[in-house]
Amino acid sequence: MIIPELPNHLSQMGGAEHKGLIIALFTLTAGISRPFSGKLTDKWGRVPVMAVGSVVCFVCGFLYPMISSVAGFFMLRLIHGFSTGFKPTATSAYIADIIPSNRWGEALGMHGLCFSIGGALGPAIGSSIAYTFGIDLLFYSSSAFALLSILIVINMKETLQSKARFSTKMLRIHRNEILEWRVLPAGIVTFLSYTGYGVILTLIPDWSEHLGIANKGLFFTAYTVSSIAIRFISGKVADRYGRIRVMYVGTFIVAVAVLLIGFGPSINGLITGAIIYGIGTGILSPAVNAWTIDLSLPQHRGRAMATMYIALEAGIGLGALAAGYVYADNISRIPNIFVANSVIIILAFFYVLYWNNRKKV
Repeated sequence: MIIPELPNHLSQMGGAEHKGLIIALFTLTAGISRPFSGKLTDKWGRVPVMAVGSVVCFVCGFLYPMISSVAGFFMLRLIHGFSTGFKPTATSAYIADIIPSNRWGEALGMHGLCFSIGGALGPAIGSSIAYTFGIDLLFYSSSAFALLSILIVINMKETLQSKARFSTKMLRIHRNEILEWRVLPAGIVTFLSYTGYGVILTLIPDWSEHLGIANKGLFFTAYTVSSIAIRFISGKVADRYGRIRVMYVGTFIVAVAVLLIGFGPSINGLITGAIIYGIGTGILSPAVNAWTIDLSLPQHRGRAMATMYIALEAGIGLGALAAGYVYADNISRIPNIFVANSVIIILAFFYVLYWNNRKKV
């Protein structure tokens, strides 16, 4: 809801040249918190970790209108990052607990479908609220939705069999608890492919305005609608034909979509690129998530998903940071940034090819 309006909000506070930090700082905290959320998911339980993520979202929505300085805004973005550092890690582990392994792709596809529906409705609704009623009400509305999430989560049944009571010892992370090395291949694919999302989150609001699109959430709506449509079948395809084949297709389509956004500086080009990008991510995401679980051990499922999300946040954060500083509020640079990013994304395709060939040997 709030992402499309944050660049303009930051500009009004005098921080236009630091737009790349909007996403980068958020994902930095999310990435740092992943080892903790992964361990807590495996020790404390899936439900309480999900609840922590929702509570952070609820609180931060109320704090944004109270912040008037650039430094305070970025501090709040750091805090807000804990929400995505906790919630998705525990949610993915929860899903893997309740769904048979031969349907993980389909189940995680449905999870992604719900995520995409929120992603489609959120930016469009958020921009409309900000345009009609002002940005403060937008922030309060985001808190209201987070509250609904909290009410749902606290009524869910815990799935962790050997759940322990919370203690501060759980917050002590040893070196071997930071990452689940078994799922590193999935992490590399995630990192490379999600640099594009960081670039999109940073540049699309300004690029949309430059092209004459009043609702900055339109790109995200087109992208998520196409992602929703493909997710009805992409997870099932990953279960039937294998994760590797599906990732070949997904990474290639995502790279082409980002290239199209750069080469098509028009409203039609932007929306077409958004639709193709949604198809690519809708194909890729369930396959990579299911592959992560395939590679992990059941007792380390939380840590495995945390590792994958660390890679995701690193990709989004570095993509956003690099795009923001190369862009430097110079609109003419945006097409070249997208073209350069497509080269990075295609490396994910070649890595999957390399990994599969090495496995066969």
